[in-house]
Amino acid sequence: MKCCAECFGDRGLTKNILPPLVVEQGRCDFCRTQGAQLIEPSSLREYFSAIANIYEPADGGKILADWLRQDWRLFDHELMDSVRASSLLSVVLDDAQIVQRQLIPSIQYESESLGKWEVLRDELLHTNRFFPEAAIDYDRLGELLSYLIADEVRNTWYRARIQMGDAAFALAEMGAPPKRVASHGRANPPGIPYLYLGSTEHTAASEIRPHTGELASVAEFQLPDGLKLVDLREPRKLVSPFELAGEDEIGGMRMDIGFLERLGGELTRPVLPQGAAIDYVPSQYLCEFIKKCGYEGVLYSSSVSDGINLALFDPTKAVAQSVKTARVTRVEVGIEDV
Repeated sequence: MKCCAECFGDRGLTKNILPPLVVEQGRCDFCRTQGAQLIEPSSLREYFSAIANIYEPADGGKILADWLRQDWRLFDHELMDSVRASSLLSVVLDDAQIVQRQLIPSIQYESESLGKWEVLRDELLHTNRFFPEAAIDYDRLGELLSYLIADEVRNTWYRARIQMGDAAFALAEMGAPPKRVASHGRANPPGIPYLYLGSTEHTAASEIRPHTGELASVAEFQLPDGLKLVDLREPRKLVSPFELAGEDEIGGMRMDIGFLERLGGELTRPVLPQGAAIDYVPSQYLCEFIKKCGYEGVLYSSSVSDGINLALFDPTKAVAQSVKTARVTRVEVGIEDV
């Protein structure tokens, strides 16, 4: 029986590990993908053994397939349920027993990164802004960011501005604001303008919180190839355990992924306008560090649409192509009890 990249859905495995292991092309025996590049499951035994070793038997735990799905977002193909994933793992590991055992993560792998960030975050918000006493492991954070470099970034992005009348803004007015008038943003402190772009026209318009019936100028921007961006949308899908060197690195990364998810949440969390000057400080601090590490921008999930947002640190990297007027036809509001 043969498996394929679609069975696992892991970026590192697909790009860097599986290609030289391909033995034929055809239908996958596990996820049923047609015309797939097929490999022998046993060729992945060393990789999966290292991952499996960071879990240990315990009553009340979960099976290995479920841990791999939760911790690393493996087996996200619609046909790869727990039964089929366990079947594949039993062939990969040549062990039908281990895939049925109840497991928990080993307690030997611990990380204080998330806790230290919460302490630093609170100090930045309410005690010390420019010279905080609390600190995180910046070397480790820099290392973690290197696993989140975006690939295959689209070239076309959009920015929207609410119009004051019927005429659209001039193309030259659709870029980042001048330094003297740049206000607080999710990524930028006041006076340091970044360019905020949406992956679609709808995303760009949603981000300016318009009212039904308002007119908005929507500009199209083109980005050059090769921008070095950090993608904070879904760290568990980007970090590949197969590219880590051994059990200690895998176990340590498993603990730190929660920290990366928390940082991504800083850029996505809804913030009320009246509290933006304070509430944006942690995400601004994070983006300043990312910029210091040599990255050119940050990708993050939109909190008001299904699209993607980009905070571009150097607005001149994007070139405005065209601008048009659009009318906002509908604004939806959701509520929940608190």
